[in-house]
Amino acid sequence: MTRAEKREMVELLKDKFEHSDNIYVVDSSELTVEVVNSIRRKCHENDIEMRVVKNTLAVKALEQIESKEGLEPLKDIFVGPSTIMLTKVANVPAKMIKELRKEFDKPVLKAAYIDSAMYVGDDMLDMLASLKSKEELIGDIILLLQSPAKTVISSLQSGQQTIAGLVKALQERPES
Repeated sequence: MTRAEKREMVELLKDKFEHSDNIYVVDSSELTVEVVNSIRRKCHENDIEMRVVKNTLAVKALEQIESKEGLEPLKDIFVGPSTIMLTKVANVPAKMIKELRKEFDKPVLKAAYIDSAMYVGDDMLDMLASLKSKEELIGDIILLLQSPAKTVISSLQSGQQTIAGLVKALQERPES
């Protein structure tokens, strides 16, 4: 790689890191070309951008980023073979890695940066896979907001009969 190509790659990685809220760093070394191509196809199907990166270039790109909080620990992760996965939906790469692990020992999760939080180590994979997507969380919030309103409406509807019965009983009560 020439110096110009390296500078270009650093700028590209810097841009990717700055504009991605969900970054996975994995080790996919020792996999056959056939398996890596299969992983790339699955990434494409799941709207995940996958790139094998040179560690020194990735670290240089991270060092140039000042505006994004929480990326600092990611610099220490780029040791040994590294592949990055960039996605809009936080849990999709983790689910895909878990699925691949049923057949292969790799890819191994080195770290994940999810919405300014850092998750380091392969033992975090199950937790990351169980994260809910933004759409799922919005759906849960809507259900939670609807629940009290439904309860109040049903209480008011059943309360009409109770209040009417109470008023009628008070009217019919003999005066003392």
